[in-house]
Amino acid sequence: MRKHLASGLLAVVLAAGCATNPITGKQSLNFVSNSELFPSSFQQYNTFISENKVITGTADAKKVELVGGRIKAAAEKYLIYLGQSQYLKDYRWEYKLVDNKEVNAWCMPGGKIVVYSGILPITQNDSGLATVMGHEVSHALANHGAQRMSAAQLQQIGSVALGAATSGKTQQTQEIFAQAYGLGTQVGVMLPFSRSNETEADKIGLTLMAIAGYNPDDAISFWSRMSAKSGGSGTPEFMSTHPSDASRIANIRALIPEARATALKVGIIK
Repeated sequence: MRKHLASGLLAVVLAAGCATNPITGKQSLNFVSNSELFPSSFQQYNTFISENKVITGTADAKKVELVGGRIKAAAEKYLIYLGQSQYLKDYRWEYKLVDNKEVNAWCMPGGKIVVYSGILPITQNDSGLATVMGHEVSHALANHGAQRMSAAQLQQIGSVALGAATSGKTQQTQEIFAQAYGLGTQVGVMLPFSRSNETEADKIGLTLMAIAGYNPDDAISFWSRMSAKSGGSGTPEFMSTHPSDASRIANIRALIPEARATALKVGIIK
């Protein structure tokens, strides 16, 4: 009985948690609405900005604002083309350059973009920066943050269901099942799920940078420089939340023609 109730609970949760993302057109797991997510996102962003050194008035800071503005305009134009002009109505766009040697950039749900100064030697130019900012904005547009939160919640629900299903087993058997579940969901679900997010963000990001008037071929140059920076080493792909450098570059190369074609249909920003 407990096993059937647990399975039924999972089925109900999965059915209720599926939503269609307007920019990807795909159904995905999402228990968190933007009205719930954005206020928390903006609060975390404001806290981060208050606790870190924001660079203003420099050529690099102005470049981040310029490229960010073009990516924002491209996103708006793309959503209008998709018939989803209202999708960005609650976004509060900002683009900040932060003094940090880490090679990183991110976009909070709702359009708060931060670029670390440590990544600028690798972006090198506007197209390289557009590659990074387009990719990070795409994570937000595709609701990847909310999806990962939802997947984590489902993982917790699954562990509860597993406990109910094995409640009649010995303690040792329950521990073995619990350990196998934890490893299985992490390697079999959570990590590949994150890698699929990265690939999806690469695809959308290429389209955005092409609409914004940047050459998507330059994305290959940027990721090649990133690969050289890391020395080509890192965690094995099957245990990583990101695709390997070689896989990513090959995939981007294959996606560029589609990004260009879509940009021509939407209209390239001059």
